[in-house]
Amino acid sequence: MKVVILAGGFGTRLSEETEIKPKPMIEIGGKPILWHIMKIYSHYGYNEFIICLGYKGYVIKEYFANYYRHHSDITIDFSTNTTQIHNSHAEPWKVTLIDTGQDTFTGGRVKRIKAYTEGNPFMLTYGDGVGEVNINELVNFHQKNKKHLTVTAVQPSGRFGALNTNSQNEVNAFIEKPKGDGSWINGGFFVCQPEVFDYIEGDATIFEREPMEKLAKDNQMMAFKHHGFWRPMDTLRDKNELNDLWLKGEAKWKNW
Repeated sequence: MKVVILAGGFGTRLSEETEIKPKPMIEIGGKPILWHIMKIYSHYGYNEFIICLGYKGYVIKEYFANYYRHHSDITIDFSTNTTQIHNSHAEPWKVTLIDTGQDTFTGGRVKRIKAYTEGNPFMLTYGDGVGEVNINELVNFHQKNKKHLTVTAVQPSGRFGALNTNSQNEVNAFIEKPKGDGSWINGGFFVCQPEVFDYIEGDATIFEREPMEKLAKDNQMMAFKHHGFWRPMDTLRDKNELNDLWLKGEAKWKNW
């Protein structure tokens, strides 16, 4: 099963970095968050990727075109114009990079890579979020329920600490970054049947609007509830927090 990654958005809330690179190329621990996402899937044996490019997609193309050299020691002999590779390491990945348009919405990007899925079920996720999602359990859940789409449902932590006070305004309890209000939200990490393409009209389709709304109405969508770590990288604060977790050796999404 191939893994489709949406990597074409503008990342406007991270403009401090996305002025020069697409959001999935922002680094966590010295590696693009896109790399981290791919490593999560690769751990479970899913090594074929289709990456939907858009804004500054050439940066992602250049990264993978030179991946082998970037992750090896090299000797360059300028007198003979030759390059020798040392201590090389290559991931077992097959990566297809597709320009899905700079202004295309998420549904349109998915529609544009239809031919590359070859009529088979595929996985889909965003290029800016990580989690300790058990991909094998997710796939088994999807196959068992036989719906067109499975979405990983998560309960994100709150942004601020929660105070529990009494009538005298005494603090009885404090919880740092508690879970949200109990509701489940879309955490990405989808599994899709080919029928999902029938719900997408074109470039202006937002996947999270009409397609998912219609799939739910048709009783063709299941939620795989993930209780573990999950975190999107929406802001500079998110990026810094993820980086801190990595540097402290507390990156719960690291399963490799």
